[in-house]
Amino acid sequence: MKWGQKYGAEYVNRLYHMVKRNLTLPFTMICLTDDASGIHPAIQCHPLIPLSLPPGLPERGWNKLTTFSANLFGLQGTALFLDIDIVIIDNIDCFFTQPSSRPDEVWIIRDWKKPWRKVGNSSVYRFQIGAIPDLMDYFRNHFQKIRQQFRHEQAFLSWYVREHHQLSYWPENWCLSYKYNVLKKMPYAIWQAPEKPDFGKIIVFHGEVNPPDAIKGGGGKWYRKILPAPWLKNYWQ
Repeated sequence: MKWGQKYGAEYVNRLYHMVKRNLTLPFTMICLTDDASGIHPAIQCHPLIPLSLPPGLPERGWNKLTTFSANLFGLQGTALFLDIDIVIIDNIDCFFTQPSSRPDEVWIIRDWKKPWRKVGNSSVYRFQIGAIPDLMDYFRNHFQKIRQQFRHEQAFLSWYVREHHQLSYWPENWCLSYKYNVLKKMPYAIWQAPEKPDFGKIIVFHGEVNPPDAIKGGGGKWYRKILPAPWLKNYWQ
């Protein structure tokens, strides 16, 4: 999904090429967006599904929940949602071939910072399109309560699926956090540049740093030193 001005079409196009290089299974790339200009013609674009939320609310990623709509532009089958600012560093067939125990199961990243909260990071999640049609009805009917109880979309999504369906977590060595798994800890980060990990398939960029920042260095908070990681250029293209 791409909306607003934060990310340009090049993010979507790079994601498409990364998937194409690292997935041996047949696939169709779908982008839900409010601006399809500049997006590669091989990518099917559909408009965002309106949520009709009150104006002026802070960005909390609620738009991502519309992927669980009962009728998602007539699409069917297994969907792997990928944030457009991830970097794929190895084959991702396993994200599709991982067995499911039931049709309404959602596979998601387990949060790195506080895993005991059982909150998933929704940068990479898999689901059967249309298998959880009740989620959007609940969201629309209880939004005021939801926004008071949950800070963002992935917290609500994790809770709802865990309570009403089946939430499962990817093996922990598949999806890596650039912040927690790749960057060196202080004070080593002051002189040791981030190195390519020898495991993992997808690197997730959450927080202030995105792939261009990581490649050239910088972009984080004042207390977090981020040296350049030029090796990322070989994958983010």
